[in-house]
Amino acid sequence: MDKDYIKKAIKEDYARAAQTGSGCCKSGCCGQESTKDISMDIGYSRQDLERIPQGADLGLGCGNPGALASIKPGETVLDLGSGAGIDCFIAASRVGSQGKVIGVDMTPEMIEKAKAFAEKENYNNVEFILGEIEDLPVPEGSVDLIISNCVINLSTRKKEVFEQAFKALKPGGRVVVSDIVLLKDLPQVVMENRSAYTSCLSGAIRKDRYLELIEQAGFEKIEVLSEDYYPLIFSGLSKLNHPDISKDLEKAAVSIKIIAFKPSGN
Repeated sequence: MDKDYIKKAIKEDYARAAQTGSGCCKSGCCGQESTKDISMDIGYSRQDLERIPQGADLGLGCGNPGALASIKPGETVLDLGSGAGIDCFIAASRVGSQGKVIGVDMTPEMIEKAKAFAEKENYNNVEFILGEIEDLPVPEGSVDLIISNCVINLSTRKKEVFEQAFKALKPGGRVVVSDIVLLKDLPQVVMENRSAYTSCLSGAIRKDRYLELIEQAGFEKIEVLSEDYYPLIFSGLSKLNHPDISKDLEKAAVSIKIIAFKPSGN
């Protein structure tokens, strides 16, 4: 799959998720669990989920980066790939009226949905911007914290994502990411599967390479906070009958949580 096809597929699938209010379940992978149950399974509290606008949680994440970020009142927070706004709305309550939260997403339908929630619920400290995380529409050195939830794996230009994140942060700022990375290579049939890509599997890269890209962008104090195996069923591949797809793949990918800092002098 070439980069243009991948970008088009991501926009189409995530536009559909925004329009239908269905995230993970677009692949039929959620079973009997509700979106709220799935979100609680990956680290969100019931209290936070009940506070945000109904419909902002599409079950698209693989963790809760905001919970690991120690968000402080008055901070400016940037969410890469903000979707319908779940992490932005949770962060908004933590930064307070003196802080600001900015969500960036490349899918117009997601931005429209998030803006409607913000307007309806009077989130005056939240802004949603249509844009790409490889070319962030924010000034350099303008944010205290960057979060991202299961989005960077979708980018075909991950190096640029981390470089842009570094530029956007103030000196001493931090990035907290929840994402999918690989512990071993995937078979070609998986790499060429559209559903596997838009479900956050085929676009993932090896864990060591992911950490290397963060370091090369200029970050320091890089720490893996946790990692858990990413169930194959979440990728939608359980429906793909192929001899190269075996139970060995169940331990090929992990959901990883990472924190890293921009040096104070930069």
